[in-house]
Amino acid sequence: MAHFGLDERIMLPNRRNDILTVGELLVDMISTDYDADHESFQYQKFFGGSPSNIALNARKLGVRTLVAASVGEDGFGKFLIDRLRNAGIGTDCVQAVDVSTSLVVVNKSQSTPIPIFYRGADYHLGYNAQLEEALFNSNIVHFSCWPISKVPARHTIERVVESAKKHGAIIGFDPNYHPMIWQRGEDGVAYVKSMIAKADIVKPSEDDAERLFGQDTPARQIEKFLKLGAKLVILTLGKDGAIVSNGKETISFGTRATEVVDTTGAGDAFWSGFYAAVVKGYTIRESLSLGFAVSAYKLRFTGAIVDLPELEAIKDMYGLQEEWI
Repeated sequence: MAHFGLDERIMLPNRRNDILTVGELLVDMISTDYDADHESFQYQKFFGGSPSNIALNARKLGVRTLVAASVGEDGFGKFLIDRLRNAGIGTDCVQAVDVSTSLVVVNKSQSTPIPIFYRGADYHLGYNAQLEEALFNSNIVHFSCWPISKVPARHTIERVVESAKKHGAIIGFDPNYHPMIWQRGEDGVAYVKSMIAKADIVKPSEDDAERLFGQDTPARQIEKFLKLGAKLVILTLGKDGAIVSNGKETISFGTRATEVVDTTGAGDAFWSGFYAAVVKGYTIRESLSLGFAVSAYKLRFTGAIVDLPELEAIKDMYGLQEEWI
């Protein structure tokens, strides 16, 4: 099990793939105008799905990534697969199923976007030989609440986590619980808490923490995640930055964002920057700084996927080298 000392580097074994993201690959339909009430008449199609966004962003930042997901045998599914291939990401673990590709309608927002969910193919992800081989050959495995919110994908994630632990992979979990994506009549909160116990790194937003635990101070929310068993907790606070704790040391980060055009995918951009930095041998503290810099860069554009430069260019752009000397 990896140790998450804030000024230490995580020593990763020599495996074929750096990051495997498992979960939703879907279309984001984002309004062309700022629109809090979904009254816009025009929407634009974007590549979406939190884990898949992370894989695509991290690939642009210069590390090796794979996506395991399921899409429909339709035009949207083809659009998503083509985007992965064009980014140089293998699609052997993307399963095509006879159900419509999932999509999310999102209002363009400078604060917190309000999604409307249309779910189809995403939760039909199965555990197969290609996914198992990818797991054995990956150093970091990442998933979110989407695939665990419905069967059969939930059972797939349970096997993924078990297998990842067995092979010494780092497990990252985005506990982005939302009651709207959960099966009716089920205690989704309790299930998400049980998965936090199996993860190494979690990155809840303030909204996520409130949905899981109710209102509380950021410091007390972090304690709850640590108590459940997470090894490193990154609590993002929007414009107020973030608080990070490994249970022994707690540090704060201010936001690096100077321009906010659209917040869609800001958390995914953080994950991709953080993971890419860990893979490239930065300390946890440096990796966190780089994650927040990548997120700030993304906030200047609409959509979760933007034309990111390599990680080192972002480091220079935000003057991080000078901070660490």
